[in-house]
Amino acid sequence: MQYIPNILFALLVSVGVGFFIKNVKKLKRNIKLGKAVDRTDRSKERWGNMIRIALGQSKMVRRPIAGILHIIVYVGFIVINIEVLEIVLDGLFGTHRLFAFAGSVYGFLIGIFEILATMVLVSVILFWGRRNVIRIKRFWYKEMTAWPKNDGNIILYFEMVLMSLFLIMNATDVHFQEMNSGNPISQFINPLFASFSDGTIHGIERFTWWLHITGIFAFLNYLYYSKHLHILLAFPNTFYANLNPKGKFENNKTVTKEVQTMMDPNADPYAIPEEAEGEPEKFGASDVADLNWVQLLGAYTCTECGRCSSVCPANQTGKELSPRAIMMKTRDRVEEVGKNIDTNKGEFKPDGKQLLNDYISPEELWACTSCNACVDECPINIDPLSIIMDMRQYLVMEESAAPQELNAMMTNIENNGAPWQYNQMDRLNWKDEE
Repeated sequence: MQYIPNILFALLVSVGVGFFIKNVKKLKRNIKLGKAVDRTDRSKERWGNMIRIALGQSKMVRRPIAGILHIIVYVGFIVINIEVLEIVLDGLFGTHRLFAFAGSVYGFLIGIFEILATMVLVSVILFWGRRNVIRIKRFWYKEMTAWPKNDGNIILYFEMVLMSLFLIMNATDVHFQEMNSGNPISQFINPLFASFSDGTIHGIERFTWWLHITGIFAFLNYLYYSKHLHILLAFPNTFYANLNPKGKFENNKTVTKEVQTMMDPNADPYAIPEEAEGEPEKFGASDVADLNWVQLLGAYTCTECGRCSSVCPANQTGKELSPRAIMMKTRDRVEEVGKNIDTNKGEFKPDGKQLLNDYISPEELWACTSCNACVDECPINIDPLSIIMDMRQYLVMEESAAPQELNAMMTNIENNGAPWQYNQMDRLNWKDEE
């Protein structure tokens, strides 16, 4: 009978970790649905970006209030969870505060954890107030309905409960309080339980201990379904982000070769190009499999903070486009494709849907000014513009579905060598005007 709690705890750990690993494999599979792209160049710069942006939160503090609060929550939550190691060992071996033998060092660490837990709790409450009382505009754009809206609050409640449980667990641990070391916060909570019997206090301590560790495993597995997956993916996303200057677009090799041939005075205009083996590559992207894996990684990494949309000139002038919605819709489509593969035993069965039109409309794509404001503002270097431009390329080169204004411009360039409808002989007439 004495080993039943240990067995139950081992079962909890096995289920929690096993389910997490299962979701990680599914996540990896879904991201790999994207096309291959090499992002291993300039490794020193990539490591620097990851350390500075993902670990150092350098872009978060551009908005100081949210940035500082986020750093407190980020540091606090990571550091406090170091104690999870002790909890896991205690649960498996039936010990209690296994590391307490370290004496004053242990007391110092737990004291830091308590202070950080309190700071995290206050910060999360302030975040909740910004979202639900002050109602900051970017949290309430039209795409933030139903699940996206609720997800933000659910994660805040999770953090409130976990931090509170940690403090109550310490406050009701009689032996820990008797140490009078490492309890700078919980010592003030302890008197609240003074009228309780020793058995009741012990029961509360055990209950909060179990609920705390169960909550941590629940939180771990909730991440896959939440925007807070960025806790894990911000690091690879910043590492593999595009390092080219903003505004530099990748040329399509097939188109480049065709243009070079046309401009080569020595080229035979009647030569028939050799056909490449297999089906010709699709121009641009109409579905998630046409995007590259870094773009799909970005969709899963999106924090849904709305900073990109709050600086998007198209969005701010009432256009249909929201860069955040582009990333959210891309993730929704990847998830739908992944579920299709799971249902059909590892193979994708065509479902008559695609990212273009069924999720993202041409109106959204053509509203973009390609100014890169969204890319510059994103705190973890996500690139919504690359998805927009790939889907635009598909519309133009595969469906000839560019807006009339663009078609007129491209026709003028083809015929006149300029966007304007002037004969080339008349292009310099402006200099003769008074």
